[in-house]
Amino acid sequence: MTSFPLTFSSEVANARDGGLPIVALESTIITHGMPYPQNLEVARQVEADVRAAGATPATIAVIDGQLHIGLEEKQLIALAQAKNVAKLSRADMAVCIATGRTGATTVAATMIAAQMAGIAVFATGGIGGVHKGAEGTFDISADLMELAQTPVTVVAAGAKAILDVPKTLEVLETQGVPVIAYGQDSFPAFWSATSDLKAPLRLDSAEDIARAHQTRVEMGLPGGQLVANPIPSDAEIPAATLAPVIAQAQQDAETHGITGKGVTPYLLQRIFELTEGRSLTANIALVRNNARLAASIAALLATREPRLRSTNR
Repeated sequence: MTSFPLTFSSEVANARDGGLPIVALESTIITHGMPYPQNLEVARQVEADVRAAGATPATIAVIDGQLHIGLEEKQLIALAQAKNVAKLSRADMAVCIATGRTGATTVAATMIAAQMAGIAVFATGGIGGVHKGAEGTFDISADLMELAQTPVTVVAAGAKAILDVPKTLEVLETQGVPVIAYGQDSFPAFWSATSDLKAPLRLDSAEDIARAHQTRVEMGLPGGQLVANPIPSDAEIPAATLAPVIAQAQQDAETHGITGKGVTPYLLQRIFELTEGRSLTANIALVRNNARLAASIAALLATREPRLRSTNR
């Protein structure tokens, strides 16, 4: 926990008071992932999935300079309709708060906020990583360094498939981040359940994942763990189908001079267009799937010794 002022939703505050499981959720999927009102509908679905699996959802965002851990319904609706919302990572989160602005949290920023609030588990779609061509641009997501230093278990469908996934795994290995495939040996490829890359680690139950989280806490190891949860087979897009689509989107980004923080949203939008919406349908399915697994892990942690409910001090 931290002395920094946090604003808890009534639902999250009640869960904290009762020692109940809580799952952190990012907010960039709301502000930068899809248009209104679909973004609001998906946000509500994901929160409902967390509740149905036995935990309390805590959607995290900065609103008018206040760091919110969980959003009330009116705040969720307002955020879904807001314009010019900043996309926050470690570098700009404090500036947004200090200047009274509104911003949505990426993976890195959500991990920071979760740690501040004492939340051990976070569900997202896919992490950022090493962008293709990074040997020339040095475009590497802050998510990787955050995983190396912030003790939160992150459930994602692997790294976004638009990235250089082999290099992303190399960086995670160098930083000592446990990369755990859930229920399979292959590292999930975001929209596709499998890839030709072997995951460094494999665990087959939420119980084992919770135990691994607990063991890291007891050992005093810094950083979190990445749980790579494959998209359900009935929602996936085969990797062979996506490969030429991703290549086309990346070529288009280069042609239009898209760089920095603009790369990921541009590529995701272009892939959405090229797949005629299939990529977004898959994205929604994998986020909801991750939310359910994260809730199961959080519920198991909450039933263990009290110190596990405050692992992120």
